[in-house]
Amino acid sequence: MSGQRPVVALTGASGYIGGNLMKKMEGYAEVIALSRNGERRDNKKHVTWRSCDLYSLSDAEKGLQGADIAVYLVHSMMPSAKLTQGSFEDMDVILADNFAKAAKKQGVKQIIYLSGIIPKHSPQLSRHLKSRLEVERILKSYQVPVTTIRAGLIVGPKGSSFPILAKLVKRLPFMLLPKWTRTKTQPVALEDVLGALSQSVGNKELENRAVDIGGPEVMTYQTMMTKLADVMGNKPKMIHFPFLTIHLSRLWVRLVSGAPKEMVYPLIESLVHPMVVQKENTVKPISFGSVRFEEAAKNALIQEEQSREKEGGKPSILTDIQEDVRSVQRVPIPEGKNVDWVAKHYVKWLEDVLNPWIKTTVDQKLSCQIGFVYSNTPLLELTYSYERSNTDRSLYYITGGWLTDTEKNVRGRLEFRKIPHKNQAIVAIHDYMPSLPWFFYKYTQAKAHLIIMALFRKHLEKMMNYSSEKEVGSKVASIKNA
Repeated sequence: MSGQRPVVALTGASGYIGGNLMKKMEGYAEVIALSRNGERRDNKKHVTWRSCDLYSLSDAEKGLQGADIAVYLVHSMMPSAKLTQGSFEDMDVILADNFAKAAKKQGVKQIIYLSGIIPKHSPQLSRHLKSRLEVERILKSYQVPVTTIRAGLIVGPKGSSFPILAKLVKRLPFMLLPKWTRTKTQPVALEDVLGALSQSVGNKELENRAVDIGGPEVMTYQTMMTKLADVMGNKPKMIHFPFLTIHLSRLWVRLVSGAPKEMVYPLIESLVHPMVVQKENTVKPISFGSVRFEEAAKNALIQEEQSREKEGGKPSILTDIQEDVRSVQRVPIPEGKNVDWVAKHYVKWLEDVLNPWIKTTVDQKLSCQIGFVYSNTPLLELTYSYERSNTDRSLYYITGGWLTDTEKNVRGRLEFRKIPHKNQAIVAIHDYMPSLPWFFYKYTQAKAHLIIMALFRKHLEKMMNYSSEKEVGSKVASIKNA
């Protein structure tokens, strides 16, 4: 550690969990608070703010410089650009991979990650929980010890699940109870979550361990809603309705709560799983929260009301809207190939599939131009970065072309990166600023990119299938000739 106080880099420092954890850590650590708008925040005695966009590997490296320990509270369920194309699972891969790589490079001694409880006997995990587990595996991929704190529903004034639940109970005179409301859960108070995260800092016994945490009560979601209604002074009539499927529940919850579908859909899909602490994943006293649900709910509702009165309904001055684009897709890597091959093959394939209208030219420095065959002005100009590329990652900066707003396009880039432990790659466009009028771009160029990426994915899948069939054929021939 650095001196008497460890230096802790805290992601999500401007969020509700991160902000509360930062206050707790100020008493014993030097905190590097990371946020996309960190430069607008005021430093304090034991808190230094840094601007950091974790979609950028270089930003992540700068953000974690000098840190002994790094706390990962990031989740990409909400869009981070004006136009976001791609699933939250693939976004989370990039964020986690950048963070883990940067932690390795900067000599971080421990990563602390807040995740969700992973049910032991569920044959098929929800997208949300599957993504949480994938992130955990990625964070562990670069030899930095990882402590994973797994929690179910966190009872706090902001965030995701609890506020949605509170809106349902408050707004509905009667509630239709689908089958999933009889699933068991073990809600945990924000206070207990903060305690578990804080006690993990520098704790050698928790390195490379996943620790489940939960409150003192196990209950069904129906019981939890009944208890919450009592706390709020409401008496909604509850009716069992077995025909309300998860898909219908998503629409119903979104309509009543007013929460965005990007947040509601993945969370509701996870409610079919029992979110209960598993004995083999417990560590005393961290795993066992002491705050009962009614007390935690009452405190959360009071804090939420106080926060609303303090803010007065005014929007945050820290939310800038840029006309930028992020588009992320996952593709397979053919057997025996690497990401560098995928990147170079993409450029060649693009010309083949768009022939005879499109041409691509690649110079000796691997930079390329993509444009119409009858024009000398390229549609896009991509400059290859030798310094930031390797066999597992190829990075191109978007440096020009008729489709690029060259004045605003400061950080636009296209990257291909391998997903650790999988024969899959992420192809991503970041911070791209198009030159076309926004409405026209959204329904032409942006849609065309999605179609092209879908075709490229199918092309790679066919290559993989062909290789597999060829290998099987060779083995059959060898057996016949034996």
